[in-house]
Amino acid sequence: MKKLFIFAFAALLSSSLFAQIYSDKDVEVCKTKFTLAVDSKLSGEPINNVITSIGRSFLGTEYIAHTLEKKGNEQLVINLTGLDCTTFLETSLTFARCIKLGKTSFEDYQKQLTFIRYRDGKLDGYPSRLHYFSDWIFNNAQKGIVKDVTKKIGGEKIVFNLSFMSMHPESYQMLKEEPKFIPIIAAQEKEINKREYYYLPVDKIEKAEKNIKNGDLIAITVNVPGIDIGHVGIAVKEKDGRIHFMHAPLSGAKVQITKEPLCDYLKKIKKDTGIIVLRPQEPVK
Repeated sequence: MKKLFIFAFAALLSSSLFAQIYSDKDVEVCKTKFTLAVDSKLSGEPINNVITSIGRSFLGTEYIAHTLEKKGNEQLVINLTGLDCTTFLETSLTFARCIKLGKTSFEDYQKQLTFIRYRDGKLDGYPSRLHYFSDWIFNNAQKGIVKDVTKKIGGEKIVFNLSFMSMHPESYQMLKEEPKFIPIIAAQEKEINKREYYYLPVDKIEKAEKNIKNGDLIAITVNVPGIDIGHVGIAVKEKDGRIHFMHAPLSGAKVQITKEPLCDYLKKIKKDTGIIVLRPQEPVK
């Protein structure tokens, strides 16, 4: 299965440079990150360490919500000067994969981001974006980009009952403009709901912490009806030896690392029920 996705990705490269949204500043930031990688000799590090190094380089970056929601046809949106939680995670992962592959042009970044952000690596309209993060997990595990290790480290089954997007299209610019996409999204929700997922409940995270690695990707499950994942970020091992959480938290804040360990951070937020732990996989050259 993994080989099939690798071949599919290679076939897509020549056709992936469609209409995109980015600025000269984004190109400049991209070059800066790749220069950092060379200066720090990151290509020889395990991908988990590369992810945390790139993530840390974005500390202090402004949070900007809904950066991917643009009017008109779906386009690859790149904004490296303002991030939300998902784009922060995707950005760190994309840079890390490019660095490990030795492909460090802006065009390489665009292609790798497309591969991660869209179903089967192909941008084919608004429904092709992996809107629900549980769908992102499933598809990127199939591509060999991440491995869901939650069950292995003591996770319990969790049942998702996704419906938010199809039931609240008024919350999404594109679904308001193109209601024809609503039944497609609804069908995707039903498919996701059939899958098997595992999570670590909040009260079991501390015990399992020794099995969470620096640079693992963390998805936070919530008890909000119709929703699966409420927030995402990166696990970082701090000087206290504990796993903390590096993330783009909310409007008015900046990319940061929690002062307290991840398990203590989550205990303060009532809607958060637990986490899914994803281990980035070394890319195949």
